[in-house]
Amino acid sequence: MAFVLSLLMALALVSYGPGGSLGCDLSQNHMLVGSQNLRILGQMRISPRFCLQDRKDFTFPQEMVEGGQLHEAQAISVLHEMLQQSFNLFHTERASAAWNTTLLEQLRTGLHQQLDHLDTCLGQVMGGEDSALGRTGPTLAVKRYFQGIHVYLKEKGYSDCAWDIVRLEIMRSFSSSASLQERLR
Repeated sequence: MAFVLSLLMALALVSYGPGGSLGCDLSQNHMLVGSQNLRILGQMRISPRFCLQDRKDFTFPQEMVEGGQLHEAQAISVLHEMLQQSFNLFHTERASAAWNTTLLEQLRTGLHQQLDHLDTCLGQVMGGEDSALGRTGPTLAVKRYFQGIHVYLKEKGYSDCAWDIVRLEIMRSFSSSASLQERLR
């Protein structure tokens, strides 16, 4: 629980910090919804004490995501990919079987709201141009990361413990992306 509270505090601090250096303005509402999503994920516990044998290092591409070398479109693309993959993951029928439906629906709604906002931002930054951002560099690393999560869930038979490990991993990835979100504010 202390881990969850520290993540929420970090996101709260990020959301009230000074504006970032990139042009797409992530609204206070976007940051608030992100904080709420983390809170909901924290409430979606199954039984981590019994799941220790299922722990896995998914190797989140932190250096690529947190790196200051990302330009604005890349940063938005990475955040969008993380949210889209998370939304897809928690929008499966197998996810519905594992979680409290009220919390799951709140999470899905929050992720969808954030995706809508990032779609608008990405459109502003790209100016309507088609881009290969989703097929290269940091965005591709995020896709591969989530492929590993999908493989893990399948190998574990989509067990409750596997879902709980994935929930914790998603919380970690959202926390790691906080610096990117701050740059976009």
